[in-house]
Amino acid sequence: MIEILEANNILFFIIIMLITAIPVGFFAGLFGIGGGLITVPFLFFIFETLNIDKQYLMHLAVGTSFAIIIPTSIVSVLTHKKHKAVDNNIIKTYGAYVILGVLLGTLFAALMQTKSLMVFFSIVVYFLGTYLLLLQEKTKKIKKKFGIYHKIVFGFISGFVSAPMGIGGAVMNVPILRYFGYSINIAIGSAAAVGFIIALFGAVGFLVSGSFLKANLPLSVGFINIPAFLIFIPVTTFMARIGANTAHEIDKIKLQKFFGIFLYVIGTIFLYRYLNI
Repeated sequence: MIEILEANNILFFIIIMLITAIPVGFFAGLFGIGGGLITVPFLFFIFETLNIDKQYLMHLAVGTSFAIIIPTSIVSVLTHKKHKAVDNNIIKTYGAYVILGVLLGTLFAALMQTKSLMVFFSIVVYFLGTYLLLLQEKTKKIKKKFGIYHKIVFGFISGFVSAPMGIGGAVMNVPILRYFGYSINIAIGSAAAVGFIIALFGAVGFLVSGSFLKANLPLSVGFINIPAFLIFIPVTTFMARIGANTAHEIDKIKLQKFFGIFLYVIGTIFLYRYLNI
């Protein structure tokens, strides 16, 4: 990939990646997301400009996004843990069904196009954003039972939808956990931990599927681009720590509304990408 570029172009794309990594890391920590909602569109554009095989453009962007999310989410989770904002019980039970969804979703992504899923996901994101904007904090805590049936259904769906999109799934898991009565901070911290699970299994899935399909993409292992991974990691991990600490300094209600607005922005970005692919 690098050999087909002039020195100025190489520098340009390195700078673009570094600039993109700043908001990716910050929002990963702030909202408990992996940052894939920002990373994937930018990586898609960068890889497209580098004349990567169009058949695997989205696959490479998604797989690389998952690889980037792994260390970023680790930093985010550890920071949220310091604030006692990660519920281990959610990870042990809910996370198991998320893994199943990710594995099947990765297989689905490797065999099919994701364009229709982008439209579907945009609609879901708008719905979740509206839910958070309208949700009122109750003075009396009423916790709905997060039963095994709910964990199976919601866990599988969040994992399956996240896999073809290269995201940590917090856009679904934060509202889900909020619905079942968890505070916004616990929901964000726990969603970050679930996001690590999604990223880990997603990255392995795209690495294996890319190798199985013999994609042979430049400077990549399977569907994971090594230069992009190495450039993003230092910045995203640093910014994730800042974002996670910021989340615990902001008023909970304001953070909830801010996250709802953020989802609206992400939904618009996905629709824009859909219309321009």
